[in-house]
Amino acid sequence: MNHLRLSLVFCALFISLLAAGQQKKFTFVAFGDMPYRVPNDYPKFERVIKTLNQEKPDFIVHVGDFKSGSSLCSTEYFERMHAYFETFEPPLIYTPGDNEWTDCNRKAAGEYDPLERLDVLRKMFYGSDKSFGKKKINLVSQAKSSGFGKYVENNLWTYGGLQFATIHLVGSNNNFKDAGDNQEFIDREKANLAWLEQVFASAKDKKGLMLFTQADMFYKDMKPSKGFEKVVNKLSELTQKYGKQVFLVNGDSHRFITDKPILINDQKATLMNFTRVQVFGDAEMAAIKITYDPKSTTLFQVEQMLID
Repeated sequence: MNHLRLSLVFCALFISLLAAGQQKKFTFVAFGDMPYRVPNDYPKFERVIKTLNQEKPDFIVHVGDFKSGSSLCSTEYFERMHAYFETFEPPLIYTPGDNEWTDCNRKAAGEYDPLERLDVLRKMFYGSDKSFGKKKINLVSQAKSSGFGKYVENNLWTYGGLQFATIHLVGSNNNFKDAGDNQEFIDREKANLAWLEQVFASAKDKKGLMLFTQADMFYKDMKPSKGFEKVVNKLSELTQKYGKQVFLVNGDSHRFITDKPILINDQKATLMNFTRVQVFGDAEMAAIKITYDPKSTTLFQVEQMLID
């Protein structure tokens, strides 16, 4: 009987410690759309890295566009950015932007085949199931799911009792063309819709969910374009069913924004448990610091990190 009581005490203590670990505050940082004006921006980007390393967040997310749409999409540049990502001290997770592949057919970008660049990007930046950074964390990729083997860039991880995930949505209308071959878009949209279902299912027993992507799907309060319509509708549906707080962090438009952009009930009501945070970018090489507070009803506190 004494052994049983002792076991129960240790079990209760373990559960209490586990719960306490999920109730602690922690911080992470999001940034994106940089460096743009290369080579001039390299020194400032290195200062960004130094500042974020000194800040020591629990992890960092780059939400895509690590180059401008008018700079070369060369493999050499990709290799340089890969090396930069590995110099971060905390874990760094990266989701692609349109400037890394969709827009690479532009003359100023080198007139590359966008799908060839996407293939190179996937092989170079998503060759393992771990994050970038000197301190790495394990990631779970959609590529592990049957039928979605090439979508290595869609990743999820759990931290502090919360669910986090990236989803590959990019500017330039998500590579949807009004006239032309849309097979890549169609296939990736199917993968993204399935991924959202998987991510929300994984978040079922978590305190909340935060998604990271590149595209500004809510540009200037416009209704979502064809490139994002189904994804936004799925986000709205799943968020309403989920009931807990859902945050989306995106880049693309280079302006710091926090808002609640999804409308429901015939566009007459705001979806209150969905919040969007948009990061700085381009000339404004700044970051967003997000603090998780388990005692807050909104879960997260968002602060600007201005870097000289």
